[in-house]
Amino acid sequence: MHISSDGADPTERFERLRLLHARVVRDSVALVHRVTPGDLDRPTPCAGWTVADLLAHMTAQHRGFAAAALGDGADLAHWSVRPVTDTVEAVARYAEAAERVVAAFAALDAPDRPFLLPEFTVDRTFPAGRAVGFHFIDYVVHGWDIARGLDLPYDPEPDVLDAALPIALSVPDGDTRLAPDSPFRPGIPLPPGAATLDRILATLGRTPDGPIGGTAC
Repeated sequence: MHISSDGADPTERFERLRLLHARVVRDSVALVHRVTPGDLDRPTPCAGWTVADLLAHMTAQHRGFAAAALGDGADLAHWSVRPVTDTVEAVARYAEAAERVVAAFAALDAPDRPFLLPEFTVDRTFPAGRAVGFHFIDYVVHGWDIARGLDLPYDPEPDVLDAALPIALSVPDGDTRLAPDSPFRPGIPLPPGAATLDRILATLGRTPDGPIGGTAC
């Protein structure tokens, strides 16, 4: 058995990440099920995006990552964003896409299975363990985005936050985050003792208690 430098078996660590990922994605589904027609035009923390825009983006990301897990990530059709017009249909599409990515990740046979993620780069692949981590941290944060847009509470469980923080801290910071297509803005300093969720959000360029609509997504 191979043991990583932190003392953990990579296969066990990967399985735990997949379980946490599934929980986070399904928690986002529960939030999305609370979207009403009157919510679609509400602003979100994502600059220039309404709840409808964010929901469309999240749905496309689930479909894209699911396709990548199945070896078809190069087909950009899987990553295409479909505008949201009908609330019932959009919520149903989101729930279906969420279960699709959870199932695709559950079927992965090893943490080193290559993922092609064209939204990151077409020049290389990423190991499954890292790709699942990308999607996991994205939906910890997007859960907050959609909850904030709907003015709902958001309180992930401690084990989710404990797993998410080191992933957030590992995302490179700096001027690259100022690029128009960057999913995150530069990190924001917080006072000592800040809550773990606030640290995750600030590390990825979101202001936990700041005005809505000011970050990249």
